[in-house]
Amino acid sequence: MSRIADGTIDALVAKARLPIERKGVNRESLSEVLQVIEEVARLPGRWSSDLYPDPDAAERQARYLIASDADDSYTLYLNVMRPGNRIPPHNHTTWACIAAVEGAEHNILYERTDGGRSAGPATVCITQEVEVRPGIGIALLPDDIHSVEIRGEQPIRHLHFYGKALETLTQRLMFDIDAGEARPMKMAVATRR
Repeated sequence: MSRIADGTIDALVAKARLPIERKGVNRESLSEVLQVIEEVARLPGRWSSDLYPDPDAAERQARYLIASDADDSYTLYLNVMRPGNRIPPHNHTTWACIAAVEGAEHNILYERTDGGRSAGPATVCITQEVEVRPGIGIALLPDDIHSVEIRGEQPIRHLHFYGKALETLTQRLMFDIDAGEARPMKMAVATRR
């Protein structure tokens, strides 16, 4: 069995580009992009553990690069995460659309309330909670802040589609709610190619 065909990915990226090219990056265009990613997540047999193994027992997450443009835009990953994995509140500095292949990830959405946009003192408040699971995805604007927790007993498999490759995002912020600060976010997991 081989990984997903390049032609399928090329068609996905072409289809996903259209709403953004026509309307720019906004909630409406990202909703359309998310619909495309949800279609891809439903393709049978494309995202199995035979092709993309679960993380080792000592690891919480495996991230697989599926496709990326030559300029590192429009990048698709498959994230396989074990129960107990938690990612603190953070932004992406690019748009993101997340669709579930299987399993659920608990997302908490936040709004920054201190008026800042950079690292340093920061306060956030919870605005919404979303359980991303098959049929229910999430689309995030560049400044949206969310945290992730994997609950349950089985690893999850979710497609993450970004406006820029995660490896290129150097201005991302992670928010420490207890300390009341934002600081640069470092990549915690190496991408598998």
